[in-house]
Amino acid sequence: MKIQNYMMGGVFVIPDGTELTGELLMDYINCHSQLVESKYKQLKNAYENDYEILHAPKKPDYKPDNRIPVNFARYIVDTMNGFFMGIPVKVFSDLEEVSQYVELLDQYNDQDDNNAELSKICDIYGHGYEMYYVDDQAEIGITYLSPMEGFMIYDNSIIERPAYFVRYYTDTAGILRGSLSDSSSVTYFSRQTGKVVLEDPNPHGFDGVPAAECLENAERQSVFWSALPMINAYNKAISEKANDVDYFADAYMKILGAKLDEPELQQLRSNRIINFDGEGASELVVDFLQKPNGDTTQENLINRLERLIFQISMVADISDENFGTTSGIALKYKLLAMSNLAKTKERKFASMMNRRYKLIFSNPVSGMKKEDWLSLRYKFTLNYPANELEEAQTAAQLSGVVSRQTQLKGLSIVDNVQEELDRMDEEQDTQGYQTDYPTSRTVTAEDDLLGTTSTAVE
Repeated sequence: MKIQNYMMGGVFVIPDGTELTGELLMDYINCHSQLVESKYKQLKNAYENDYEILHAPKKPDYKPDNRIPVNFARYIVDTMNGFFMGIPVKVFSDLEEVSQYVELLDQYNDQDDNNAELSKICDIYGHGYEMYYVDDQAEIGITYLSPMEGFMIYDNSIIERPAYFVRYYTDTAGILRGSLSDSSSVTYFSRQTGKVVLEDPNPHGFDGVPAAECLENAERQSVFWSALPMINAYNKAISEKANDVDYFADAYMKILGAKLDEPELQQLRSNRIINFDGEGASELVVDFLQKPNGDTTQENLINRLERLIFQISMVADISDENFGTTSGIALKYKLLAMSNLAKTKERKFASMMNRRYKLIFSNPVSGMKKEDWLSLRYKFTLNYPANELEEAQTAAQLSGVVSRQTQLKGLSIVDNVQEELDRMDEEQDTQGYQTDYPTSRTVTAEDDLLGTTSTAVE
């Protein structure tokens, strides 16, 4: 069967009621391997600075042959990932026991680092995966995978419910091995002598397929996918420019009107002196061969490609010297396109996190109620360059206009607004007004007429 028979809307699907046999499983794996070879390896190579220019046909030995890849893909990915996940996402719950468990779970799994790596995988490939399991310490583990290592199979309903998750690899002996997870169990498999062997299924304890797909966007496109042709064109243009520099540095000399023998040529190269005499000397032509200079055209092409790469990828060139002198609303306008991308990704990432905690809370090992995940809230903070003085001045001017909570939300140095408010209240209590005068004095109507006050007796 062809790959189109297994894919719908860019995802692997399986018809309802279809049994995933070993033979059918291998068909899915073969189809996924085609995607790895045709798409994912190209994206991985681009991020690792392995571009088409390095594999272009070799030029003759007498011609300069520079191969200069400029790694725009890595710059775009790392800039976008730092902007989106440079400040770790925070998870809150109104239920104290839930909040404490999530904090423990995230610390146990180094989840801030996992989130950053999964976000980077999405930037490179357009999507990525998380897997959930119970480890040998009877704790729930979380790990991330790139789409080169596994894939999700959905049912063919309109809501695309996860039906299976497949992870596979080839071991050192050349044997294909992997795991197949459904809504109730995990089955390990291997392929030996052309036959797929499925082991007995093991219950995993989660209420659903223990994996989640995280999307960069609905189209599952890499953040630099649309700019990749221009990156290849830029690499070719700048390599040819370097070839031209080498050509002019090693230009041929032409001598017309005089025949030089080998010793004279050797002396000319060694002493770098040209001296001819005789009646025909005035007719001699001695200069260098030069091809037409296309420097202006090359520079215009290189500059335009560089601008288009950042414009089409919608990721800002923060190394631009203009960024250093821009602040406030002007800076946010410069980052508006990247901010729009990040906001789209934020919604996709939050959707994945909902599935993450829904699955984890469904496992009895967590000790949580199944519905407790509904109390979770996520706070994503885009990593804008902060002008703390400007923020403080704005917050001060809002005093008496908005609540203290709203004032503190505008300060990037405040990580948790509620905790900061609690600390402010504690400081207010410990630094309260102190006096030797009675603080329980009351003023009655009679005292007010007589101009006296009375002290309440407890």
